[in-house]
Amino acid sequence: MRSICGIWKSSSLLAALLAALVVLSTPAAAAIIVQGNARADAETIRSYFTGSSPEEVEKGLEALRDSGRFATVSATRKGNDVIVRVTEGNQINRVVIEGNSKVKTENLQPELRTRAHGAFSQQVAEADVARLMEIYRRAGRAAAKVSYRTVELPNGRIDVVFTVAEGDKTGVKEIRFVGNNVYSNRRLVGLMETTEMNLLSFLKTSDVYDPDRIASDLELVRRFYLKNGYADFRVVSSDAQFDPALGGYVITIVVEEGPQYHVSSVDVESHLPDIDGAALNGLLRLSPGDVYNGDAVEKSVEALTREAAKKGYAFTQARPRGERNPAAQTVSIHFVLDEGPRVYIERINIHGNTRTRDYVIRREFDLGEGDAYNRVLIDRAERRLNGLGYFKKVKITNEPGSAPDRVVLNVDVEDQPTGNFGVSGGYSTNQGFIAEVSVSESNFMGRGQAVRLSVQAGQIARGVNFSFTEPYFLDQRISAGFDVFARRQDAYSYSIYSSTSVGGTIRFGVPITDELSFSPRYSLYQTTISIPNSISKPYNDCTVPTAITPGPSPFFPYDQGYPNLQVNCLSNGEASLAIKESEGTITTSSIGYSLNYATIDNFMNPHNGWMVNFSQDAAGLGGYSRYLRTTGDMRYFHEVPYLDDVVGIARLQGGNLTPFGGYTPRIQDNFNLGPSLVRGFAPGGIGPRDSNLFTTWNARAGNSLGGTDYVGGSLEVQFPLWGVPKDLGLRGALFADAGSLWNFQGRTNYSNNLPTIPGVTCLAAYTPEAGFGQGTCVVPASNGFRIRSSVGASILWNSPMGPIRFDYAVVTSKANSDITQNFRFSGGTNF
Repeated sequence: MRSICGIWKSSSLLAALLAALVVLSTPAAAAIIVQGNARADAETIRSYFTGSSPEEVEKGLEALRDSGRFATVSATRKGNDVIVRVTEGNQINRVVIEGNSKVKTENLQPELRTRAHGAFSQQVAEADVARLMEIYRRAGRAAAKVSYRTVELPNGRIDVVFTVAEGDKTGVKEIRFVGNNVYSNRRLVGLMETTEMNLLSFLKTSDVYDPDRIASDLELVRRFYLKNGYADFRVVSSDAQFDPALGGYVITIVVEEGPQYHVSSVDVESHLPDIDGAALNGLLRLSPGDVYNGDAVEKSVEALTREAAKKGYAFTQARPRGERNPAAQTVSIHFVLDEGPRVYIERINIHGNTRTRDYVIRREFDLGEGDAYNRVLIDRAERRLNGLGYFKKVKITNEPGSAPDRVVLNVDVEDQPTGNFGVSGGYSTNQGFIAEVSVSESNFMGRGQAVRLSVQAGQIARGVNFSFTEPYFLDQRISAGFDVFARRQDAYSYSIYSSTSVGGTIRFGVPITDELSFSPRYSLYQTTISIPNSISKPYNDCTVPTAITPGPSPFFPYDQGYPNLQVNCLSNGEASLAIKESEGTITTSSIGYSLNYATIDNFMNPHNGWMVNFSQDAAGLGGYSRYLRTTGDMRYFHEVPYLDDVVGIARLQGGNLTPFGGYTPRIQDNFNLGPSLVRGFAPGGIGPRDSNLFTTWNARAGNSLGGTDYVGGSLEVQFPLWGVPKDLGLRGALFADAGSLWNFQGRTNYSNNLPTIPGVTCLAAYTPEAGFGQGTCVVPASNGFRIRSSVGASILWNSPMGPIRFDYAVVTSKANSDITQNFRFSGGTNF
């Protein structure tokens, strides 16, 4: 027992000795000692440090610097302790930005880390200078200079003043593509919204350097290559360097094009019950033998996803798989339908829309909160939002929701100006000088509605127009709107009467597919026809029955047996009886529709695709007129192979007017065409004319009557003007036109206006029976189908504010009564 107690005592003593040794060998805990602080609390400074290791100390120092509360921050070690020394800068009373006018203070102030009531730090202030200069650089003002100064105040306080010298906008002087062999630099630059500086830079802003716009342009280039079969295309790099010698940026874009692929096969494999993949092949936008098209692949994925959702598979994922054969330059496309993970959208958050209302953004989604998550439909919504033109940028991201099967969508947008005030002027050979003032807003009060008011005034034509469009009528993807107008066109060299129209249209737009839309409408308007009768325009001085008026007639054929007759009421240009009959005011009430089909690659500068329009309007729902008007216009664009930026255009157009209910068409109902059908002819220079006036010796003096049928075709090739800088926006064109206007169906016999002459039903002008006046007949010359044709050349100018076109045509076939006009100029620009 005694031995056991001894052992226990010895063990206890040994344990006590060991414990003492452990305590003595353990270093004391490191302390954070703060020095130099006067206003800042030491404990607050210590809170920036989570430990005393070198990494933790460095992290704490960085956090103190970022706080902006201290002029200097440093740390040293003394034994186990860390001594943190701070120097408190002067307290900032206020921060002022001066010299800025192009970028608003409220946009600059939030970017500064130098803030009122904080401690001044030279390091932070210098970083703010660099940040402000970067903001100006991104706004296209690389020449901007920023500096700062401090103004001392009592009690150790200061004002910090940032001074900005904004300078001029810095433009893009040159855009260079490297590695492009298939498409030229001119062609690729033409795809971009960013343009190069030129003599017209003062009229535009698209040549101002903007990194965000450059990034968007690179995506346009990438999609262009993918759409044209270059599936391996990639942008290797993009670099922007400011060149002081050139006074602008030089953008260098390095690309790898790769080969052009054709589709060898395409099919659908479905892993979904009750859905046969082969039955979905009709939804695909690609066929074997086609050039690979990235856009067609995306649209096929969307179509397959929507079809599966209709059949109850809301979580379907349609994935395209391409197997390339570089040797054969073909790709096999295999679409696979799988049941995706069951993830639901918990919430859609929208940020950054300071003007546009939330519902305008949400309605672009084909899904909502609580619906199945579908990446294809989300990407489609992002493209729609970008296409609205309301936002400078759009980005949709995901974050986890409150449960594993929930996801939150974050939609980040940045509003941009959507209003426009325009003052434009122009000249055309058939309307003379014309000016227009317009105010438009495409996102009215942030509701996504479009309004436009315009006023035109010119030598011949003037008017006012107002339009309103609601793109989502009754919360459906159907547009609804109305137009009201008042227009007047005076008589001029190609029209012997004046016309005034007042009315409006109610219209709708229904998308059927991405390419096809249906647009019904109802129109109600009044048209007034008047014939001037003045010294300068004596077009209505013959009365019915006609009378001989004094004065010599230089046009009358004295050698035909009437040497002493005076018939001035005809010789100075008289209106046809068909036009006189149309004098006065009539009301037209019509219902109609249009079908529009478009697959072109670019609405402003198309190179490939179709544009087709078919319209019908039936007049007769009240009003005076009774007819069915049908028109069609089809255009096909195709870039000529192996000829860069050369585009061939084929056009076919036609129309018909069919009266019903015993109605006789009047002058204002007919098609009255000229250069819009065949270039080289004057307005109203083609088709039936009243040849009863000066029939034998000057048929062209007869008034244009118009016709109820027309058809026309055109071939045109547009090309760059080699040797002319692209940035001037000039292109050339060669064309050949052919067409015909025929079938005047108006009244031709007005004998009931004169006393009855036995055996005579129609009195020709200049006859004794007609009193050597206007007579009682309308004799339509060139009333049958006859082809007119022309060939010519054009100069097209894509001016900063609108297209201008110069056409010169040589007529190759015509009727005797036609009126030609070789040169035509149309268009205008803002000033």
